[in-house]
Amino acid sequence: MWDFRIVKTLEILFRTLPFILLRMAIYFGITIAMIAATGTGAGIGYGVGHVGKDPEVWSFWGGAIGFGAVWGIAYWLREYILYTVKAGHIAVMVELIDGKTIPGGKSQIAYAQDVVKARFAEVNILFVLDQLIKAAVRAVTGLIWGIALVLPIPALGTVAKFANSVVRISLTYVDEIILGYNIRLRSRNPWETSRQGLVLYAQNGKVMVKNALWLTVFLYILAFIVFVVMLGPAATLFYFLPDAVGGWSFVAAIVFAWAIKAALLEPFAIAALMDVYFRTIEGQQPNQALDDKLASVSAKFRELKEMAMRTSGPVAR
Repeated sequence: MWDFRIVKTLEILFRTLPFILLRMAIYFGITIAMIAATGTGAGIGYGVGHVGKDPEVWSFWGGAIGFGAVWGIAYWLREYILYTVKAGHIAVMVELIDGKTIPGGKSQIAYAQDVVKARFAEVNILFVLDQLIKAAVRAVTGLIWGIALVLPIPALGTVAKFANSVVRISLTYVDEIILGYNIRLRSRNPWETSRQGLVLYAQNGKVMVKNALWLTVFLYILAFIVFVVMLGPAATLFYFLPDAVGGWSFVAAIVFAWAIKAALLEPFAIAALMDVYFRTIEGQQPNQALDDKLASVSAKFRELKEMAMRTSGPVAR
C-alpha cells in the first residue's frame, strides 16, 4: 500500500514540538485575525449602510474587505514563514530522519535557523528557489503521469485530466522534500542539488506519487472532519452579525480547517514523504537522459541549471 512509517513520523513531530507550537501560533493567529477583521468590517459596513438603503449589502462588503485585508497580509508574509518556520522545521526533521540528535525547547528553533542561514544566507534566495522548484514540478508531473497523451477516447481523456489534477494536488510538498534534500547534503549550490533532487524524484515518481496520493487522501479527509466540527462554533461566532454575513461562518470553518492542516497535518505529510524519498533514492545517481528530458520540456528547470552554473564552489560538503 504505502511506504511511509506512521509511528516514526509521529515520533518526529513529537520531537519537533517547538516548531509545531510555533506553527500553531502563526496559523491560528492568522485565523483569529481573519475572523476578527471580518466581523469588524461587517459591523462597520452595517453601520455605514444605514445611511443609505442597503445595510445588508454594505455589511457583506465590509466583511469581505476585512477578510481580504488579513488574507493579503498573510500572503505577503509567506516569504518570512517559509524562511523561519517551514525551512527550519524541515531542517530538524532531516536530522531526526537521519538519526541525529537535535536540541529541544527554544534552542531547537535557533539551531534550525542557523542551519537554514548556512544554506540560504538571504530570504529571497530561498524564496526564488522554492518558486522555481514548484514550477519545475509541473514538468515532473507530466513525465510521470502523461495519461491523457496515450488515451485516444475523448471521454477517457476527460477522466485522465481529472486524474492528473488529483496527482498535481498530491505533489504539493515536492518543493519541501527538495529543500530537505538540500539541507541533508549540506549543499553549497542549492540550485544544482535542487536540479539533481528533482531528477531523482522523477526517477522514482511512481513510488513517490503513490505515497503522496495516500497522504493527500488522509489529509483531506481529516481536514474535512475539522471543517464539519468547526461549522458549529463558527456559526455561533457570526450569529450576532447581520444576516448578510451569516454565510461567513462557512468561510470561517474553512479557514479553521486550513489552519489545522497547515499547523499539524502538513508537517506530518512532509516528514513522511521525506523519509520515503531519502530511503528510495539511497545509492542512486540522477539519470542524465531524464535530466535532459526535463530540461527540454521545462523552462524553469533550465533556469535551475543556469543558476547552478553561475554559482561557483563545491556542490556540498
